[in-house]
This record gives sequence, C-alpha cells and structure tokens, in this order.
Amino acid sequence: MAYAPFDLTGKVALVTGGNGGIGLGMAEALAQAGADIAIWGTNAEKNEAARARLEATGRRILALRCDVGEEAEVEAAFAETLAQLGRVDGCFANAGISGGRSSPFVERTKEQWDRVIRVNLTGAFLTFRAAARHMKARAEAGDKGGVLVGTASLAAIEGAARNEHYGASKGGMVSMIRALAVEHARHGIRAHSILPGWIETDMTARSVADPKFAGNVLPRVPMRRWGTGEDFGGIAIYLMSRASAFHTGDTVVIDGGYSLF
Repeated sequence: MAYAPFDLTGKVALVTGGNGGIGLGMAEALAQAGADIAIWGTNAEKNEAARARLEATGRRILALRCDVGEEAEVEAAFAETLAQLGRVDGCFANAGISGGRSSPFVERTKEQWDRVIRVNLTGAFLTFRAAARHMKARAEAGDKGGVLVGTASLAAIEGAARNEHYGASKGGMVSMIRALAVEHARHGIRAHSILPGWIETDMTARSVADPKFAGNVLPRVPMRRWGTGEDFGGIAIYLMSRASAFHTGDTVVIDGGYSLF
C-alpha cells in the first residue's frame, strides 16, 4: 500500500518553465502522484510537446504561453489557470534564464543585470503574488493550505564570480521565500527554495558539452554525474503533499554533493 500523504489526487500544481528540464521533471512526477498540472512557458512548441507528454499520465493538463517578467501576462495566465483547473495548491516558480556569457563584474551592463533580474526574481515575485492572493482567499473561506516553491541555485549561497547578477537573482528569491513562509504560515501556506547544482538542461547544455568544463566540474560531484530533471520529482511531490504539512521556510540543496566537496 502506497504512503497515503503522497497522494496528490484532487490537487493542482502550477509549474512555470514547466516545458523542459527541472520544471518538466517536477510536473511529470506531480502528475504521476495524482495532481492536475498547469505549465507556463514562452516557447509554444516546447509547451505543446510537454503537454502531450504529461497527458500520458491521465491527468488534466493545461499549457499556456506566459512571460513571467510581464505582470499582465502573469495575471492573465493565472486567471486562465483558475478558469480551467479551478484552483492552485502548489505553485512552482521555476522559470529562469542564465546570466549569459561570463564577464567581469566591472564590465557588467545595466541591461544585462535587468534582463536576469526581470525573469529570475521579478518573475518569481509576480508568480508568487498571484498564487498567494488565491491561496489566502481560499484560506479565508475555510480552505487553508498551499505551497510556494522557487527553483533557486547554488549561486544563491556560493560566490558566483563573474555571475553576480544571476547570484543576486537567486539569493533574492531565497530571502523572499523565507519571508513568505513567515508571513503566510497563518493561512496554512508553506514556502521553500530548491537549490540545484549542475543539472543537464537546455540552459546548461553548452557548459555540460564542453570537455574542459566537464573535466573541472564532474570530479567535484561526489555522485559523478550531472543531475537531471527527474531528480527533482520526489522533492516536488513531498513539498506539495501532506507529508510536509509542518515543514516550511527551508532551502533544499539537490546537487549530488557538489557543495560538500
């Protein structure tokens, strides 16, 4: 008999950036655990491919185009998600972009800084705000509960040399989530950050394929492999489930031991 608290039947999860990589890994696991899924992404072709893949789980699947850095698009997409699926129990702010080509901090432009902050931090803020408003209103109507989960990065806690804008965006997310955990606990809403290490995704494809980079990084990963999107399915289920009902404000590192060694 399966452990009942992990059953997500009747729940709805929203995963931004859910059309690939970590987001798709989480979305697929959540669907297999019984949740209906909404994914948001900016690439229509990837959205459609992800939707088809997720529908194989037999759950209700909604795929919407949304740029999380645009307030109006977030508000419209969240309204459509509620219209189609009825509620949101778990909001996974996973959409993000890299810092781009590495360059010295003193040469960083404001445009480069704004580009990363807009998606990684402002996008998470806009997404969480929409979800928190909905969850708080539900709580006030007698239906307490919900979880806000942000995909941050080891860059949030390590010295991301030549990548300060990316590190700032992820460090800001971690601080925001801790504050959300405290402010919204009274409504039964929990909040957590996930800090991935080196994961094989579209965003990291160039680095992972570079023999020099791989030769420098993989020996520092005790598990001696890159992470995959599937490595984040279990934590997504746990954080959304009744099994984590008294767990909030955490920063969960999933990096194959990289930060320990």
